Amino acid sequence: MKSKIHEYRKNNLTMSKKILFLFTLLVSANLFAQKPIFTTATVKGATVYSNSAELIQTTSVNLPKGTSEIVIKNVADYLNENTVQIGAPNSLTVLSVQFTQNYISEYEIDESNPAIKKVRDSINWVQKEIVKVQTEKNSHAKTIELLDKNQQVSGTNTGLNVAELMKLVDYYNAKRTQLSNAITAFQEKENKLNEKLKKLNSKLEINTKNEEKSSKGKLILQVMNESAGIVNLDINYLTGGATWKPFYDLRAESISTPINMMYKGQVTQNTGVDWKKVKLTLSSGNPTQNNNAPILQAWFLRFGYNRGFVQYDNSNAKMNEVVVTGAMGIKRKGENMDESSISNYTSINENQLNVSFDIDIPYDILSNGKAHSVALKEIKLPASYRYYAAPRIEKEAFLLAEISDYSKFNLLPGEANIIFEGMYVGKTVINPNQTADTLNLSMGRDKKISIKREKIADKSGTKFLSAYKEQTFTYDITIRNNKKESIELLLKDQYPISTDKEITVELLEKDKAKVNEETGILTWDLKLGANETKKIRISYKVRYPKDKVIDNL
Repeated sequence: MKSKIHEYRKNNLTMSKKILFLFTLLVSANLFAQKPIFTTATVKGATVYSNSAELIQTTSVNLPKGTSEIVIKNVADYLNENTVQIGAPNSLTVLSVQFTQNYISEYEIDESNPAIKKVRDSINWVQKEIVKVQTEKNSHAKTIELLDKNQQVSGTNTGLNVAELMKLVDYYNAKRTQLSNAITAFQEKENKLNEKLKKLNSKLEINTKNEEKSSKGKLILQVMNESAGIVNLDINYLTGGATWKPFYDLRAESISTPINMMYKGQVTQNTGVDWKKVKLTLSSGNPTQNNNAPILQAWFLRFGYNRGFVQYDNSNAKMNEVVVTGAMGIKRKGENMDESSISNYTSINENQLNVSFDIDIPYDILSNGKAHSVALKEIKLPASYRYYAAPRIEKEAFLLAEISDYSKFNLLPGEANIIFEGMYVGKTVINPNQTADTLNLSMGRDKKISIKREKIADKSGTKFLSAYKEQTFTYDITIRNNKKESIELLLKDQYPISTDKEITVELLEKDKAKVNEETGILTWDLKLGANETKKIRISYKVRYPKDKVIDNL
């Protein structure tokens, strides 16, 4: 009795497993046999970083109850699959998300595109009309053949009198003419329909190509829906192929007015998706960088090759910041933009690690790799002006605008156009990542300040003292202010510094300069009146073994 009960339970368990297995197969077959549901995502917002972008897209899809496969088109060609986030209502459960560029399915022809569907419907209608016309034309042609055969039969029948024969001839001529005209009309209609079909096929080809060009990327979602209906989806992900960098326009009417700075961003994107009417956020952060704090290891010294000695001035950033390219005298029309039209539409959020600009004005930025200019903010920079010259390197004077307390403007490193007194001067570089309290902006060269640096021959020369050679160098620096107003000029020059105990350097004459003995930089703060000329003299002596050569003296 026990064995029978055991056998009954065993059979019952086996049957339950079979039922469960069949149910699983049915569910799987139902899931994968369903026709995928296509939908196209629209870009609503983008946060652009220095080397990537976070895209915010939305779409809606009509889903049945139960499990479905959704294919979301018009996503970026390349994206970080780990960053994909799908926002869905509580009634929808997202089972899986997969990104692909090569979606292959028997249902891949997407009829959800209204432009393609409209053209296909028109093609089907035209093809049906062509068949109808051809049928009518063939029917009329068969009728003509029947009339022709009936004429031959009537012609051989001698039982007809002349009156009956004339009636038959009139009927034949009228009917045949009617049928022939109808065939001609049908042929013209068929030709017009064929021409229309040709145009529709060309239009379909163009729409299909545009559909293929939109983007390669697709997101495949396996979902389970509690009730049938339209479901809205929010899609967020991080993608490469998008960058932005700061850019500035600096405008000043004179040395007594503040600088009008237009803060801009140059946005470039090649994600494969066009951004239309998109709300932009530009951020100085980098979401892809390594955020692990560095750990110091033991520092072991070792011998290597002598790479030489590079001397530079790190005591005063003013010499390193004078970078100007361009030429004076090129007219440039400015885009006068009202401050209220730009600044009121941009919110600046400053965090501990980055700065972001939220722009309320929607922008169109196509996926073509071209730089798009985005206006961020217009700022009036209170500036004090003075001129700067380093005639040992460049025998021209540069106009410097000194900006104090510049950190409150949230400036980022970038290039800037200079427009001074209505003239395009050239480009400069803004570098707010410095330790100095004052930011120096170079506003270009001024040709009305003449500078000459010449060696004085009778005060320079070489002497040989036993095992040593002694060289003396004397220079006169002449500065003339050809302007109608007085100017302040920061003048810099230098004498060499020794890094070898066998080389000694002595500064003989400095003409009241401030001397930095560590770098050899000489500094003068000069005031020159209108049409005034000043002369500065420096002199130094270098002593070293006469059997050696200094190649950079």
